[in-house]
Amino acid sequence: MFNQKPDKIMTYLLDFGKHLDEAADYFLTFKVKDPKTLLEFANTMKRYESEADDKVHDIISDLNQVFITPIEREDIMQLTMNLDDVLDGMEEFSALMDIHQVLSSDDYMDAFTDYIQKSAKEIVLSLELLADSKLEDIEQHAIQIKEYESKCDELYRSSMKDLFQKETNAIKVIQYKEIYETLEEIADRFQDVASVLQSIIMKNA
Repeated sequence: MFNQKPDKIMTYLLDFGKHLDEAADYFLTFKVKDPKTLLEFANTMKRYESEADDKVHDIISDLNQVFITPIEREDIMQLTMNLDDVLDGMEEFSALMDIHQVLSSDDYMDAFTDYIQKSAKEIVLSLELLADSKLEDIEQHAIQIKEYESKCDELYRSSMKDLFQKETNAIKVIQYKEIYETLEEIADRFQDVASVLQSIIMKNA
């Protein structure tokens, strides 16, 4: 079912994963200092998201042109859309920060983004293995992604509890609640990618 040399679709998927990884590195390491740099952050994440949409288009176009695919078409499409969902969530977070003019992250945001970056690294490793037909080695990375998602669930509960107990400004409660929810949703989308990878393993083992 797999060719020894990665085909075009596998190359596209791996390129998508590396694009996500690059975006996640920027997402974690870029330091907002003022409204100008906040806008730069939001615009750059929007560019990453827009470039991801182009990659989705390329994969769909290629799928429409080939008769035989290395894995099931539905799995390719689901994996593609879930990767795109992750970048959509990251862009949504940056947009919210800009809309609410939040000029610095807190400890919860920093922890979320750290897990997001680590999850992106696991995605790249998984897609490299998928391209090399090393299915049995993907499972450990899928499990790790799900462990990071579980950590983000704990973070979300802690962040919300802390927010409602300590913040007295109702507007800030609304703003930060939305921001924390978005970060937790990004982790959920990573988990969706991991689930698709595990499904591919089971179907092709």
